[in-house]
Amino acid sequence: QVQLVETGGGSVQAGGSLRLSCAASGYTYSTRSKMGWFRQAPGKEREGVATIYIHGGSTYYTDSVKGRFTISQDNAKNTVYLQMNSLKPEDTAMYYCAAGYGGSWYSFSNFDYWGQGTQVTVSS
Repeated sequence: QVQLVETGGGSVQAGGSLRLSCAASGYTYSTRSKMGWFRQAPGKEREGVATIYIHGGSTYYTDSVKGRFTISQDNAKNTVYLQMNSLKPEDTAMYYCAAGYGGSWYSFSNFDYWGQGTQVTVSS
């Protein structure tokens, strides 16, 4: 059974930090070329936040988080992380981890395994 389990969400004040983790299991990790973090705020579309390619470690970020968020991985643990610093109220959303292959780094249609999400709330 494929599982992507996100942890680390919570409530913080603006300027604070959180570290999200996503542990993958139930499939051969290397069969997916990339791991991504997406977020969805109420009333908004799901957007790609950051993606890391499993082989080689290339990373991509949406413009609004560049310089504040860092995606990383521990392939030995089948785990990907999202370090979020200098959080802003507009970062408030449900954050999802996903695994995929092919296509663009930011399009959710290119990711076929998804976690249940973890809530991040940033207060001003």
